[in-house]
Amino acid sequence: MVLFLRKYACSLCGCGRTFTRLRYHTLNFRLRAQPKLEKLSAGSVEENKLIKIQVGTHDGKVRKFSASSNNCSKKSQEGSAGGLDLSEFPAEYIRNFSIVAHVDHGKSTLADRLLELTSTISKTGGNEQVLDKLQVERERGITVKAQTASMFYQYKGKTYLLNLIDTPGHVDFNYEVSRSLSACQGVLLLVDANSGVQAQTVANFYLAFEADLAIIPVINKIDLKVANPEAAANQMRTLFDIADDDILRISAKLGTGVDDILPAVIERINPPVTGIDQPLKMLLFDSWFDRYRGAIANVALIDGKLSKGDKITSGHSNKTYQVQEVGIMHPDQTPVATLYAGQVGYFISGMHNIKEAHIGDTFYRHGQPVALLPGFKAAKPMVFAGIYPMDQSEYNNLRSAIDRLTLNDSSVSVSIDSSLALGQGWRLGFLGLLHLDVFNQRLEQEYNANVIVTVPSVPYKAKLTQSKANRQLYGNVQEITVYNPSVFPDRGQAVEYLEPMIIGTIISPEEYATQILHVCLERRGEQLDYSHIDNTRVLLKYKLPLNEVVVDFFDVLKSVTSGYASFDYEDAGYQAAELVKLSILLNGQEVNELAMVVHKDKAREVGKRVCATLKETIPRQLFEVAVQAAIGKKILARENVKAVRKNVLAKCYGGDVTRKAKLLRRQAEGKKRLRKFGNVEVPKEAFISVLKR
Repeated sequence: MVLFLRKYACSLCGCGRTFTRLRYHTLNFRLRAQPKLEKLSAGSVEENKLIKIQVGTHDGKVRKFSASSNNCSKKSQEGSAGGLDLSEFPAEYIRNFSIVAHVDHGKSTLADRLLELTSTISKTGGNEQVLDKLQVERERGITVKAQTASMFYQYKGKTYLLNLIDTPGHVDFNYEVSRSLSACQGVLLLVDANSGVQAQTVANFYLAFEADLAIIPVINKIDLKVANPEAAANQMRTLFDIADDDILRISAKLGTGVDDILPAVIERINPPVTGIDQPLKMLLFDSWFDRYRGAIANVALIDGKLSKGDKITSGHSNKTYQVQEVGIMHPDQTPVATLYAGQVGYFISGMHNIKEAHIGDTFYRHGQPVALLPGFKAAKPMVFAGIYPMDQSEYNNLRSAIDRLTLNDSSVSVSIDSSLALGQGWRLGFLGLLHLDVFNQRLEQEYNANVIVTVPSVPYKAKLTQSKANRQLYGNVQEITVYNPSVFPDRGQAVEYLEPMIIGTIISPEEYATQILHVCLERRGEQLDYSHIDNTRVLLKYKLPLNEVVVDFFDVLKSVTSGYASFDYEDAGYQAAELVKLSILLNGQEVNELAMVVHKDKAREVGKRVCATLKETIPRQLFEVAVQAAIGKKILARENVKAVRKNVLAKCYGGDVTRKAKLLRRQAEGKKRLRKFGNVEVPKEAFISVLKR
């Protein structure tokens, strides 16, 4: 397949001007089409190849824009030069909205139906997760990256520009949701008719409520045999004070009731408040990297207009760029000549340094500075892990991959780290364990990077003693934050340890309440609330240590509730705790990458589990390997990896027993010498196995 440009004639206003579109064709077709391309580049226009923009209508029909005149004003010519003229859509004909819901409640399916309804994509019957473009999203069946799509829809004789943002549903990607809402004036709050209101539904509702956005409640999956839309509506009324008449009931899979959604969006969501005559001001709320064109920035235009060739300045870096292309996602990148106030689109300006595309940045026209927008509250990483290349020769390639991936996922924090065993690497901060897992999978799939991920940990704080040694080591500070367990200060250096806490919200059928209470008590949880949201479901709130939640709490919760419970959490600051550093030793040598911080009461239990896991994953050596868990010099647990033994007596077919004893003694002495200088290589599987309990 090869890529080349193809000329088309404008049919939006009848001006006859030509523009280009990207098309993929086979090499043979390219060779046949080359003379035609040269002819078009000389200035001729194909009369019969006019672009047709399809617009969905309220009555289910499809309307096409067509040319009615060969004359147009200069403004129309400029607008049609890029393919679409968006000047026909002032702010009152624009609606910007997101779909928010708990994971697996049908957000992506509803987005597919809306794209089909507006004829943005064809109704082929095979449209599934159209906006989920990452391989990891299609494999896991979840959305991890918010995606934008612009749609044209005719309602009551007027054509509207609807900008849809499909958001993730898992709590680990909540930062994506909060950023997406900054470009919207309303949301569709989706609830599964079978599962009802879940923990992330509550979190998303309050995100939209605090942002003062219009909320349109929608109950999905009413086609299921076990669906109970009345119970779901009752829960929404109890928790959110939403009237039953305001709730839409649909089946996104079958398309039932979907026709009522877009009219509700137009009627209930206010148009953006903008000033097209004001100086240009736009908010960068997302970006991704293209290896050939650099950073591609998703922006919401607050005021003014943006055209190809304009010079814009970043409020964050004060650097000036020339716009090379502007466009909308329809649903793929579709170039336009100009973006206007109130619209959501993208621009390309040759940002090849990925750090220049700062999420939350304000851009304005060069020489016309404006008041900067507040931007976004920085994401607070909850889980930290070391990432190292399998081979140090791949260090530069992995650095480039991490830089490009963090441009697309700004919630990841990055700092340089090093290890005696693993070499140079990075210490990365994530919003949760699923976030870490998805990031690692994207590195492997999108950049072919093979990495080692160390045991994840959470940030702790330590109040230091006022000693000369501490001042030399840490400076004149009284409290430090520890991100790497290998440098956790011992009891002689610290007066008190603090661990991060969270407030967890659990929604579950009442019959599983006892099991949930037991799990939370095992994780040192403190109950804050217990209430009924209807006759069969309860809402529990617990204050829990983040370290007890981050690894496998959700898996255990799903197991004891047969998959019916949902979980969401928010930061609750720090709290004093009895913490110790658990070190893992291999033949007496500490492996810093396997160190972890645990509560004092659970140190022995965790140490036994880790030693047993390493015994099964570390390959057998020519000498015996002792796997130990220790706190300081106190050994809490031990397992032995037996040596691979050669049968040195195989050549002895008889003879005196002293001959056999001599051979065995020599073998034992050799293993003893080998053990002194032999190195134990910890495989990648060992690090991964320690992550799981």
